[in-house]
Amino acid sequence: MANHKSTLKRIRSNEAKTARNKYQHKTARTWIKKVRLSEDKSEADKVMREAFSKLDKLVKKNIIHKNKAANVKSKLAKHVASLG
Repeated sequence: MANHKSTLKRIRSNEAKTARNKYQHKTARTWIKKVRLSEDKSEADKVMREAFSKLDKLVKKNIIHKNKAANVKSKLAKHVASLG
């Protein structure tokens, strides 16, 4: 167990940040799922834009790597293009 005050505070703040990051990551995955399950191209396009936004925010906050986001966005765009 930690002995220093600052170490205890760091442990608490890390737990809070981890919980927040997990929530944001899960939300982005939910939007990705919505894109994959959508049948209509116009609806999928709207949902895809929202998913792209979520992925970009994850990259900006260093939750996921920028190349992973680029790969996911590419696959989603390909999927939406195939709907039409």
